[in-house]
Amino acid sequence: MSEQTEQQGKLRVIVADDQAAVREPLAAVLGLSEGIDVVAAAADGTEVLAAVGAGPVDVVLMDLRMPVMDGIETTRRLSEEHPGVAVVVLTTFADDESILAALSAGARGYLTKNAGRQDIVRAIRAAAAGQSVLDREVQDRLLATVRTKPVAAAPERALPEDLTPREREVLGLIGQGLPNRAIAEQLFISEATVKTHINNLFAKAGLRDRADAVRRAIAAGLA
Repeated sequence: MSEQTEQQGKLRVIVADDQAAVREPLAAVLGLSEGIDVVAAAADGTEVLAAVGAGPVDVVLMDLRMPVMDGIETTRRLSEEHPGVAVVVLTTFADDESILAALSAGARGYLTKNAGRQDIVRAIRAAAAGQSVLDREVQDRLLATVRTKPVAAAPERALPEDLTPREREVLGLIGQGLPNRAIAEQLFISEATVKTHINNLFAKAGLRDRADAVRRAIAAGLA
């Protein structure tokens, strides 16, 4: 079997971290994971963009604090210029500002560096499939933030009337911080069905991302 054949079907991943002591071991470990091909290791955002431009990439595992171009700006650039590339943040920072900035810039996942290899691999696969993964600490901080900050009561925040009861139920569970897998287990449906409901309610309600969904769920009294 040729090397090219072996690589088919694997997720092409870039590991971005300015610390070589973190970047290189992480790239090596992920490269040994089934279904993942680490195509580049980058020390800053400009290297990430260059690597994405040089060849097909599915997911970038992104540190936030990097020189030259940080992870937030890099995520924003990727969202605008390469929307097919998913970003999973992996950082030591779990403060409100960092979390909201990363999600607003377009990150699909947010993990702290306490995450284990299996958690990281699961988040990479979920992001590549269009799903979001937030670790428990991040979920708790995000929920605390949106619940303590005032939410505008403007008519535009009202949920559309054509949301189905199931879509409202799914939105409420998103508002509680549950990932797709947990929602599927609670509702006794498949993750694929959960994803379909999420896609539908995002389109109907004009939701931008998971953080926006959490805010709307809380504003509507669903979470």
